[in-house]
Amino acid sequence: MEFLVTVFAATTMPTPGPAEVRLGDALVLVSGVSAEREAFPAFLYVYVADVAGTYARALAAGATSVEEPRETPYGDFRAMVRDPSGNVFQLAARKA
Repeated sequence: MEFLVTVFAATTMPTPGPAEVRLGDALVLVSGVSAEREAFPAFLYVYVADVAGTYARALAAGATSVEEPRETPYGDFRAMVRDPSGNVFQLAARKA
């Protein structure tokens, strides 16, 4: 959770079940390991206002780079990081 708050300025809401995390307009539910299921990483494609700035914050918060910021042929400026828990975030913004 700390990674999401630091990198994306996410807000968290206490709940009895999975944690609710608000990333801008999106609501993401985050579950931990339980007797019913083992842990596995997530892959999230997240649109952000500043790809390079978000990428830099992610690295400062302990993420590793999977892909440095770059332009794509399909219209997004994009980067990719793996957080300390193994989750992969593709950070993107539409080219103007």
